[in-house]
Amino acid sequence: MTGMPFPACVPVLTDGHVRLRAHRPEDAERIVESSNDAESKRWTTVPRPYPPVEAERFLGLIRAGWEDADGNRLWAIEEVDDAQGRLLGTIDIRPTVAPGVAEVGFGLHPDARGRGVMSSALRLASRWWFGQGGIRVHWSSIRGNFGSWRVAWACGFTHHGTTPQAHPDPGGGPALDLWRASLGTDDVMEPRTPWADPPVLTSPEAGGIRLRPWRDADIEALEPRDQPDHHMPARGVLDSDSFPEWLLIRREQMSQGKVLTWCIADAGTDAALGEALVFVAEGTLDDDTAEIGYQVIPSGRGRGVATAGARVLAGHALTPRDRGGLGIRRLVAQTAEDNTGSNIVLDRLGFTIWGRETAADVLPDGRAVDALHWELLRD
Repeated sequence: MTGMPFPACVPVLTDGHVRLRAHRPEDAERIVESSNDAESKRWTTVPRPYPPVEAERFLGLIRAGWEDADGNRLWAIEEVDDAQGRLLGTIDIRPTVAPGVAEVGFGLHPDARGRGVMSSALRLASRWWFGQGGIRVHWSSIRGNFGSWRVAWACGFTHHGTTPQAHPDPGGGPALDLWRASLGTDDVMEPRTPWADPPVLTSPEAGGIRLRPWRDADIEALEPRDQPDHHMPARGVLDSDSFPEWLLIRREQMSQGKVLTWCIADAGTDAALGEALVFVAEGTLDDDTAEIGYQVIPSGRGRGVATAGARVLAGHALTPRDRGGLGIRRLVAQTAEDNTGSNIVLDRLGFTIWGRETAADVLPDGRAVDALHWELLRD
């Protein structure tokens, strides 16, 4: 369609559910609504406020991009069975300075979210790019934008990590960290790793607790750290000062299938009492061996909270997948020899010591303590 005027130059792409088409003047109202949405303002640098004149300017830029042989390609997204052809969002493919390489960007109207619309659109736009001879599509977003990452994840993008202070803060503050991922022409457009979503867990043996997903508001229940440094790395300890970053890291790891973490909560009040988690150092939780961990805030100790939480978690982890569990065959754990409380928990759960590291930790007073390695096999 090169050389044709807009909108005839815009290829129409569809998978039978979603259609990518050229933008129309009547899309302006929905563009304004989308751009003034709180989520759009949080994660993008759209002008704020976003008046109708901005939508008109945006539509002009879209047209200019298609009329430029090397310009950006932006499509309007609509559902095939919508007779009105309402704009649900916009997706763009932006060629970069490297031949065959492009960046993708997208945004949805609030009433279109959570329906799989954008993942369909991303697959369509990526296939179009590869059909033009493209070799790779790059995605990036402000760290913490799990909605955007979930779309890229669902389409088979590989997460490459975080670039610190690489994006302007939409609110005008210090530069923000940026997530990066990409899709190659030969990659399958399906998730490459599991996305670990923790279900609510309870048991008749739970002892007045339940395991549930963490909430931002759980920071209110946390207390200062009081255990020895060698019992747990500082970055893993529940603490009100570090909780926002702690929780973001945990959620990042879950979105890549490396960790599942639960809040151990009081079954009556729902107050946070500690953490129970299962994780892998390499690979994902699809593997058959994983490590278990747990911690309890100071005021929650002495009530069997750690034992109850770890028992519920271990039972879920070792239950076969066809019965709703994680399908783990072997659970492992590591403790310091002098961490009496943690060692008692593992012993009660039936873990056995299979290894010992001599003088693994040297304490401030010069005393050395061994590290113990534990395991529990599925029956």
